[in-house]
Amino acid sequence: MPRPDLNLLVTLDVLLAEGSVARAARRLDLSPSAMSRALARLRETTGDPLLVRAGRGLVPTPRALALREPVGRLVQDGEAVLRPAEMLDLKGLVRTFTLRASEGFAETFGPALIARIEREAPGVRLRFVQKANKDSAPLRDGAIDMDLGVVGPATSPEMRAQALFRDRFIGVVRKGHALSKGRITAARYASGRHVLVSRRGLDRGLVDDALAPLGLERTIVTIVGGFATALALARASDLIATVPERGTKSLREGMHCFALPVAAPEVTVSLLWHPRMDADPAHRWLRERVREACLDKRAGLPSKPAGKKG
Repeated sequence: MPRPDLNLLVTLDVLLAEGSVARAARRLDLSPSAMSRALARLRETTGDPLLVRAGRGLVPTPRALALREPVGRLVQDGEAVLRPAEMLDLKGLVRTFTLRASEGFAETFGPALIARIEREAPGVRLRFVQKANKDSAPLRDGAIDMDLGVVGPATSPEMRAQALFRDRFIGVVRKGHALSKGRITAARYASGRHVLVSRRGLDRGLVDDALAPLGLERTIVTIVGGFATALALARASDLIATVPERGTKSLREGMHCFALPVAAPEVTVSLLWHPRMDADPAHRWLRERVREACLDKRAGLPSKPAGKKG
């Protein structure tokens, strides 16, 4: 069996990305007829039409959809292998990195991270954007450079992830709240009025799952989209907020915190990025600075870093 022409991988990657022979030809600086011949070779090699006519345009077949991500990764990995190594001039580096993170993460770990960057690369600027969801598309299309949070079902498997630290949930109330005094039992905790954090607007969470086997149920008064909002409401009312300990350190200042009286699961906060940035020297440098900032004891409770993937 003859070996396939690996040059076709680049052509296939562009064709699947563009969904058009004409646009793919322009992107690869080929004539439309040359691109049509390349598509014919790809169809013969894969045994699938890949792109089929639908009205005035082309639509991908199921096989083409299945190939889109793995082919993209192969091309990116090949480019990374062939890219010459660069000497990173941190003092002369001028670049803006966009990090998607919660308000609590930015407030808790941002100062240590910014201080490191200012010392090493004064021309680098960080842009923190809110986490409306965990969709990986902004990482894939380059709208953000890094994502900081918990890996979930919505996280694309193609993304690289490095675990930064483990975090546990704690209860937080205003000073003078009834729960700021005395022993806190599961029944006492559950009987209070709670604010629940859910970006998707769900009406229950991990703590409710932990209370259920005890025959207990929380009274959830309001549902908000972020921990900063939950803490602001708890600070100004008798509501009980349940938040991650390390990731909200700065936001909880002046409030009463307590360990949950139920066994709620811990979470692993990770740094995520798209594999095309693996070999980028500046990106690699910033990933290491983020990891160091999360290990800074001044930014929260000491935590041993977990291993990394990729």
